[in-house]
Order: sequence, then structure tokens, then C-alpha cells
Amino acid sequence: MKNTKLQAFIPLFYIVWSDSLLTEKGFFTLHEFIDSQDWLSAEEKEFLFSKITIANPPSRQDITDWRNKIEEIIQNRPEIKSVFEVVVALSGDDEIIQGLEIAFVKLENDLGILGEEAISNFKSKAQSHTVNSHTEASFDVNKITAILDGAQAPIINKVKSVISRPEFQYETSTDIGVYRQKVLDWCKILADENLGNMAYPKKYGGGENIADYFSIMETLSYHDLSLVIKFGVQFGLWGMSVQSLGTEKHYVKYLKDIGALKLPGCFAMTETHHGSNVKGLETTATYNHENQTFVIHTPHEKAQKEYIGNAALHGQMATVFAKLIIAGQDHGVNAFVVPLRDENGVVLKGITIGDCGHKMGLNGVDNGTIRFDNVVIPKENMLDRFASVNDKGEFESPIPSDNRRFFTMLGTLVGGRIGIPRSALAAAKSGLAIAIKYSDQRKQFGPENGEEVPILNYRMHQRRLLIPLAKTYAIHFALQYLTKRFINKTEAEMQEIEALAAGLKSYSTWNTTATLQECREACGGKGYLSENRIDALKNDTEIYTTFEGDNTVLMQLVAKNRLAEFRKAFGEMGSLGIINYVYENAKSAIAEKNPVVIRKTDDEHLLDSQFHLQAFQHREKTILASAAKRIKKLVDSGLDAYDAFNVVQHQMIDVAEAYLDSVVLEQFQIAIEAVKDEKSKAILTKLNQLFALSQIEINKAWYLEDGYMEAVKTKAIRKMVNQLCWDIRPDAVALVDAFAIPDSCLAAPIVVGEK
Repeated sequence: MKNTKLQAFIPLFYIVWSDSLLTEKGFFTLHEFIDSQDWLSAEEKEFLFSKITIANPPSRQDITDWRNKIEEIIQNRPEIKSVFEVVVALSGDDEIIQGLEIAFVKLENDLGILGEEAISNFKSKAQSHTVNSHTEASFDVNKITAILDGAQAPIINKVKSVISRPEFQYETSTDIGVYRQKVLDWCKILADENLGNMAYPKKYGGGENIADYFSIMETLSYHDLSLVIKFGVQFGLWGMSVQSLGTEKHYVKYLKDIGALKLPGCFAMTETHHGSNVKGLETTATYNHENQTFVIHTPHEKAQKEYIGNAALHGQMATVFAKLIIAGQDHGVNAFVVPLRDENGVVLKGITIGDCGHKMGLNGVDNGTIRFDNVVIPKENMLDRFASVNDKGEFESPIPSDNRRFFTMLGTLVGGRIGIPRSALAAAKSGLAIAIKYSDQRKQFGPENGEEVPILNYRMHQRRLLIPLAKTYAIHFALQYLTKRFINKTEAEMQEIEALAAGLKSYSTWNTTATLQECREACGGKGYLSENRIDALKNDTEIYTTFEGDNTVLMQLVAKNRLAEFRKAFGEMGSLGIINYVYENAKSAIAEKNPVVIRKTDDEHLLDSQFHLQAFQHREKTILASAAKRIKKLVDSGLDAYDAFNVVQHQMIDVAEAYLDSVVLEQFQIAIEAVKDEKSKAILTKLNQLFALSQIEINKAWYLEDGYMEAVKTKAIRKMVNQLCWDIRPDAVALVDAFAIPDSCLAAPIVVGEK
């Protein structure tokens, strides 16, 4: 086509022929368009018709020449954004063609041509934002690692050093007997390194450092999770129950051997018919004053202890939770040390142990069932810190209220609800490290005639992985806060801390379950291969959502605590105080819900930490007040309080979730404030913004219903979430590198190289 006017048709011809097929409809559309152009001569029309003859398609060389001409124009005029602009340029900026924009654009639409997409296909790799995005850390990885590890860095590094040894190479045998033995051997190594007894008093061979103990649990979770649970059962549940519920005589007798793994044990609370409802346990401990003994008995099959770690093979003793019966009177659930096996592993008389067998995950842990047939134990085996039987055979307790005593006893065991979410957090970090590193290396698709692009450059893939990354960072700081509060607890705070632990256990483990599923899918078929470890992480953490209490039940506990605090605030303030409380809340809501703010979409506002926290706290307060009013209304109408709570159970979950969102966001913000290094602070701030806005996006329906935001604002938030993902992408690999997970633990060939 030497005639410049005719070259105007090159983009159209190329697009309709580039897939080697011109449809009949496309042929008629183009034919009619060319025929209707009066500025074309009959000879020119015939020439153009010859280029769209279905029976005589253009040669490969013709198509290549057309593409080259289009690319040359776009290279020389990077401002070009539409097909029509290419048409004009190829025509030599012919005035007639310039006046035909409406006709040419209509033709594009009739042919089904997407202008922007078509132009992007012609742009070179050098001009493609998607192609150009690449890994380039904007911060010092070691500084973020130091922020994450905090004061526990020395113990964390020690544990990483131990689990990186050759003897900790993963066990791949499918024989659960082999696997269980390997996990026991690993636990013995950890005990020899004085890691198991870290939380016990120094007087009994321990390290007397509960903060280090939790960090050990979390760091071990980068390795094998069966090891973590076996470790937690032995040194945490078994050992800590003796330490927390027993007294000096028990410490002297047991703690040193428990910490050295010379005395393997169990924590026997859960029964077949009673898991979360500890008060309903049916195992009995009947006191016989004449011979100063207790008789431990399982009254029927469904009262057997079930799913007890260490029971099937290795446990020699157990802390058994049973109803204390004295002279026919039930004194509620108490704890007793009961022997299960002798030193040679032979099961003792009156004890029946079953094996739970193969499970969905954690097959290195020997879970079992335990039944007691009138097993006699000495009086001293009652863990008597909070309750005891005196010399007269009478029940005694320093805590007069049965209810308070029960919850005080359980409160001492709240550490398990810190260890499990921190272990879950580490598993989420491992999954994200594998998926993000793989996504940075794995290339798929790309601009036409250009190179394939790392899949982490695609916006949807970024959403899938970087939003969970931001939330996982947020949870890290929230769990650090919970750990500090637990370690420095006062009696007055215990109920709040227990509720917070229950809530964050649910929040973290649910996050891990969702994150690992996303990681698996984001790695495609490679994520399905066992060698790449995501399957083990998924299967092993699946139980975390019901370990230490079913998450949904625990969230009810959180909500009830928030309602109690709400009522307490009203009760303490009196009628005048209530008026002021309502007035203050209304005042802040009016300020935040004014017509300007609910539509405000500028970047500075959307990225403002105060806006994020206000939005979270407004949701929390509003949902809490709504639930409280609804329960009061139901009770006032004559409904029993128990039934009223049942009616609003779904709303109770909302109360708990809104509260936990606020806690997690606030603690992330507080942690960032303490960061001195500006580059570290900048990337953590971006993660915080992504966490906050993505949570608001998830709850946008609520904010729209409440009138706290208008649609224009929630749409702007969605766009900002996308932009933050894009901005964080270059730092994504560095952000998972900051977890400092040993290569031997990550161990996924898709990340650390083929075997």
C-alpha cells in the first residue's frame, strides 16, 4: 500500500487477520464500510476489497509487514492510546481521515475491537508496566527481621540453628510408626538443648522465661508441625498443667523429668462427648478418705478421653481432668496426675488405651483414647493449687466461688491459646514465602511477541498473596502484644486477656487456613505436590481451628466478654453517664459520617491511619451496641437469657470479629510508631494501609448499609487496595525473606531449586 490514505486501513486489516481468520460477519462489516466511503475511488475500493477476501487470505509476510508498520508508528508516537490515532498516523495525518473518527470508532465497535487492549499488544516490552515490575527491595531485610524478632532474637536464632541440622531432615515415610518415632527423637534433641523446659522455674532445671518458650514454639513451626504439637503437649500442656495447677510437691517430683523428656506425659481433658464444654466432663475422681486415695473412673464409652496427644504410644502419665466426688457430692472439675504406663512402656492395670490412627495431618503425633476402670491414685496426685481435700476429708479452696475457681483453673492454661496462634502464624509465613518466591520466578503469558511475565506481576495474583501477607504481618504484632499482656498479667485483667487470647487464636488460625489455601492455588499444580510442603502445612494446621477450643465457640466467649464490658461501663456511669456516653458516641459518629467525609476519596485521606482506626472502631462500637440492645429487647420480651444468646449467635461472631480487627489494626499501628529506621517504617506502613483498606473492602456492605461511606468511597478504596498491592510487589520477596525461614525448613524445590 503505497497510497498513504489506504494505509489507514492497515490496523483494521491486521487485527481481523491476526488470528488467521476473518469471519463472514467481519467481512460484510468491513466491505460495507469501505463501500460507503465516498472519498475512495472505485479502483481504491477494489484494492481494499482484495485484502479482505475470505478465500484469499493475506500471506504471513503481509501480516508481519502490517504489524511492523503499526509498531513503528507506536514507537515513534508513544502518546498514541487508540486504534483510530494509529489509523490517522498511518494515513500521514490526512485531513479527510482525521474527520472520520466517529465512523472509524463505530467500525471498531462493530468488529468487536477493544481499542486499548489492541494498542497494548503493539507496545514493546520496554513500555509495559506489567513486564517492567520486578523484585527490588526498598529496605534492609535484616532490619525488618530484627523488628519482627524483637528481644527474642537470640532464642529464635538458636532454634533456627538447631532445626537446620542434618538430623532434622524431614521424615518422608508414610509409615506413621516411623514418623512418630522420628518426632520423638527430635523432641529429645530439643530437650537436651534445654528448649523444652524454658518456661519452668530455674529451681527445677528450667529457663524461667515464658516469652522465650512462646518464641521457641513459633520458630519450631517453620519445621515440622507434628514436632511442634508433640513438643507443646509434652512441655506445654503436660508440664505447664503441673506447674500451673500443682504445688511445690508436684514441682519437685515431676518438673525436672518432664523438662528433660524422661517423663513423657499427656493432657487428658477432652472427652468423646465433651470437648469445648469442660464443665460437662463425666470422668470421675472419687475420694476415699479411709485410704487417702482417689478412684479415677470412666463411667461409659462416650466419657473416654479422646484425641489425647502422647497417649497412643509414649505417655507414661497424664494430667486428667475429672469431676471430684467427695461423700457423694460433686465438687466440679479438678485435675489429677494419673500414671498410664511403667518405665518400659507397659500399660498399667485399669488403663485402656486406643490409637486414633491415621489423621488428616499431624501423623507424627500419637493421639489416642484413654479409659479408666476404677484406677486408684494417692491423694497427693491431686493438683491442688486451687482446690484440695483437707486432713478431715473435706473439700477446700482458697477461692470460695465454684464458678470463679473453675475459670481461674482454666485461665492458668490460657498459654495454649497463645502457642497455637503463634504456630499457625509461622505456618502462614512459610506458605507465603513459598508461594511469593515461586510467583516471582514462575513466568506465564506476556505481551504479544514479548517475553513471558512473572505471575506475581499480575494484579489478581498480587491480591491473592499480598493481602494475606499484610494481614499476617498485622497478626504478628497483635500476637506479640497478647504475649506481653499475658506475661505481665494482673488478676484484674485476666478475663479480658483470656478473651483476647481466645479471639486471636481464632483470628490467627482462620487466617492461616485461608492463606494456605490461597498459597496452594497460587502455585497451581506445583502447590499440589507434597515435596513443595504446602499440603503438609495445610493438613497439619487444619486442626488448629478446633485445637484449644473450637474457633466459633471461642468467638462467642469473646463476644460475651465485650458485652460484659459494655454493661459494666453503663452500670458504672449511672443515668447521667449513659446520656453523656450516647451523646459522645453520636457526636463522633456525626463528625465521621458528615456528607463530605463519607464521600471523601483523596489519597491522603484513604491512606490516613486515623481514618482506618476510626472506621474499625466505629464498626466495633456500633455492632456491639446493636447486639446489646437486641439481647436486652429479647430478654425484656420474656425470652430466657440462654435462648436470647442463641437467637443472636451470628451477631455475636460479628461483635468478636469487629473487636479483633480493631485490636489487630491498632497494635500494628503502635508497632510501626516505635520503628526508628525510615525505610523499614515506610514498607510496614504500606502493609498496614493494605491490611486496613482490604478489611474495609471486605466489610464494605456493612459500611454502606450503616451510611458510614458512600459507593464512591468504597470504589476508591478498592482501587487503592489494587494500587497498594502494585506498590508492595517489588518488596514482596524481601518481605518474606525477612521471616528468615531456614532453607532446610522451607525445603520446597520450587523455591530452593530442583533436587
